[in-house]
This record gives sequence, C-alpha cells and structure tokens, in this order.
Amino acid sequence: MSTLFTFPGQGAQRAGMLHALPDHPAVHATVAETGAVLGRDALALDSAAELGSTVAVQLCLLAAGVAMARCLLAEGAKPDAVAGLSIGAFPAAVCAGVLDHADAVRLVALRARLMEQAYPAGYGMTAILGLERGPLERLIAQVHGPASPVYLANLNAPAQLVISGAVPAMARVAALALDSGAHAARPIAIGVPSHCPLLDGAADELSRAVAGVRIGRPRLRYFSASAARELRDPARIAADLARNLAVPVRWHETMLLARECGMRLAVEMPPGNVLTRLAAPLLRDGIAVACADTRVDSVVALAAREALRQPS
Repeated sequence: MSTLFTFPGQGAQRAGMLHALPDHPAVHATVAETGAVLGRDALALDSAAELGSTVAVQLCLLAAGVAMARCLLAEGAKPDAVAGLSIGAFPAAVCAGVLDHADAVRLVALRARLMEQAYPAGYGMTAILGLERGPLERLIAQVHGPASPVYLANLNAPAQLVISGAVPAMARVAALALDSGAHAARPIAIGVPSHCPLLDGAADELSRAVAGVRIGRPRLRYFSASAARELRDPARIAADLARNLAVPVRWHETMLLARECGMRLAVEMPPGNVLTRLAAPLLRDGIAVACADTRVDSVVALAAREALRQPS
C-alpha cells in the first residue's frame, strides 16, 4: 500500500492558481524562492493575461507542484513515488530529490521559452475523446504531411488521446475523428505542439542546459511518463527530463505500472483534477484525490492510513 504524488501538465492551469495554494510556510517559501530565481514576483505569473504565455504557465505549474508537495511533506504526508505529465516531470523530480528547485526554475523557464519561440502561433494540441489509438493513427496518417504536420502526442487513456501539430491539420483530424465515432474533439489551452518531433530542436538545446545541472539519484520511486517505466539512474532521468517535450506521453501505461508497483493512493498536485479522474478507475481498492478539491488535513490522513497498511 503506497502513496503516489502526481503532477499535472500544461492545460491544467487556471487564473489565480498560485494565490489559491494553502496558506502554509512551505508554500510561501517555495513561491518566494521561485521569484528570487526569476528576479520578479512569482505571484504575478498566475493572472489570466500572464497565463497566455507558455513560460508563465509552465513556471506556475512547477511552483504549484513543488509548493503543494512540500506543504504535504511538512504536514506528514510521505509519498513513496512520484510521476509527472510533461512539465509535471520537473516538480516530480524536485519532490524526489533528483533536481534542485532553483535549477528546475531555470530549466523550465528555458524549456518554455524554447517551445514558445519555435512556434509562437498557429500550433497547439487537441484532445480526441472516444476513439482508440489504432483508428486515430490511421486518420492522422491521412492528414499528416510537410505542410500539415500532426502527430499523436498523449496517450492518457485507451480512448482519451491528444494530438499535436498545426491548427488546420488538427482541425482536419478532429473532423475525421468525429465522423469516425469520436465523442468529442476539444482544443487544449496549449499554444505549442508538445510531445512530437516538431520540438526535437528545442529538446536538443534543453539537453545541453540539463547537462550543466546536477541530477541526483531519486529518493522516491520516480515513474517517467515518457518511458512508462521507473527510472533510477541519474543520467537516464536527465535525458528523460530534457527530451520529454518532444516525445509522446504514455500516461495510461505509467499509471498501470504504478498500480502494479503497489500504489494505492494517488494525490494530484494543483491546480486541477484531470490526473485524478484518469487514475481513479485504475487503482485496485485504492483512491485518487486532487489537492485542488481536498483539504490538506484530509490528504495527510489518507497518506497516514496508507503508510499504516504497508508491511513492516
């Protein structure tokens, strides 16, 4: 019986997300540290206007994830493992002791700038609901080409998939998907084509920056949503962090792995609950909760209960 902290990716952001964090010393310290590294007030990043920028979004998700995890740790909730979706891998790495928070702030700021500069407009991501991977890949193959790039990007659940690429190409795939029986096709609040080869160049540049940062051996089990496996080797984790923006997210497989490794309580860091809804059906006799919807003392009590159930 073990506790997993999960960290959401871009698209989960919402205005005021940092201001909505608990009034707790660990939260205040994390937000202040983020601002000190950036040279500006981190709380100014979560306005609706600021969140129009990929840079602000990713920094807010990093700060919110680290702050909430530190708050829970300070109150006695001890995770056994972490997993992060896309940008969520960075706060997960900080929580696991792999990456220093200040280094994570600098790397995430660079990551987001590289992504935004490469594709300032005309690209993004779209969720396709109700169609499985094989049929969707066949539709993508009908549309994809040099002038209309579109890729399968996120495998969140068997029939909850995300495509990435140029807006017109995604619209064509979405229309074909709806004609083929998909329940819905919804653009995500992401202005860049994440998790596909369009970002290979950005990943190469980020890799050079990651090479200059100390990456430690994880103190918790570290599940990579890119590899859908547990990683222990610091060099492998460094490569995974650097390149996860340009490779598909295998979230469903990662949650299946977490279940097989004994995770029974999944706690999603703010600001949303999408990862909670994805995890809930997969946990055998377990529970998934989102910090955005659950009091800190309730999360701590759930984690304590799971700790007592673990064999000594």
